[in-house]
Amino acid sequence: MASVSLCMIVKNEEDVLERGLKSAAGLVDEIIVVDTGSTDRTREIAAQFTDLIFDFPWRDDFAAARNESFSHASMDYCMWLDADDVLLEADQKAFLAMKETLDPAVSVVMAPYHTGFDGSGRVTFSYYRERLIKNRTGMGWAGAVHEAVTPVGKVIYADFAVTHRKTRPSDPDRNLRIYQALLAGGKELEPREQFYYGRELYSHCRWAEALSVLEAFLGEGRGWVENNIDACCLCARCLEQLDRPQEALTALWRTFAYDRPRAEVCCEAGRWFFQKERYGQAAYWYAMALTCSRDDRRGGFVSPDCYGYLPCIQLCVCYSRMGDQKRAESFNELAAFYKPDCPAVRFNRAWFREQEAQPA
Repeated sequence: MASVSLCMIVKNEEDVLERGLKSAAGLVDEIIVVDTGSTDRTREIAAQFTDLIFDFPWRDDFAAARNESFSHASMDYCMWLDADDVLLEADQKAFLAMKETLDPAVSVVMAPYHTGFDGSGRVTFSYYRERLIKNRTGMGWAGAVHEAVTPVGKVIYADFAVTHRKTRPSDPDRNLRIYQALLAGGKELEPREQFYYGRELYSHCRWAEALSVLEAFLGEGRGWVENNIDACCLCARCLEQLDRPQEALTALWRTFAYDRPRAEVCCEAGRWFFQKERYGQAAYWYAMALTCSRDDRRGGFVSPDCYGYLPCIQLCVCYSRMGDQKRAESFNELAAFYKPDCPAVRFNRAWFREQEAQPA
């Protein structure tokens, strides 16, 4: 059986660290905690699980801190978790099954990372991350923020997922500050860094700046296909905010130059036409979303609702607005298949019953 070193970087994580370590302690053979400057009970909590606690002064570089944690690992594979990550019970079992059968020739194990959830706890945002990296193979982290390991050798995709469960907001400006400091220091951003810098500007509602950075990223033609598609969608959102709606739609069409349609893009196109009250065209694109096959292993950001619930509930509204109540009701019931407890589904059912009760 493969052995695994859990490698974590932490700072002031007393509210979540015990939860995360408890979920992983029975799965790994070694726990390494690198503290980047905690002033709370973080070290005390970590000491309940491991003696391998190291100090590393924070220098606005996540890759440097993660590489430091990996440098202390002695097992076959290094596994990373953030302090507010957990492995749920089903994922713990799947992890152990993977560990028992892991081929030693495997260099990297990719696993889903669940980071967005609805009110019922269902996953609404997910993507694959490099979760286990074979030790002493020369692979390391790169990127001061939104850091990543470039996989080499044999890569497999595991069934277990890691769930990101925040209990408090993090510093919303930290990543943007790091990128701006890098640029102020004369650094030329690599394509992946440029993409994520554009995303940070977008999340800060700096539409024109985000658009400029993302268009430059796309124009250079050096980006990964999934980042290119996401960048087009972000450009479309920026253009909408800048009151350039036709250009926004063109930005969505640009995604098709990179690969076949994603349900996420089709839903964005549906939303564009819906906002213009062009319900027939909106319905076309929402229906198109339902024909798109979901393939998380492509590695891009995945919004599971776009592959079922969202287009169905929107098709319900579109057909209702077009006067086809029977078809609208059928799509509401299809939406209920995906989310039976959804308030929108219940509201629509009540509305349809009221309409049926109206005298002819």
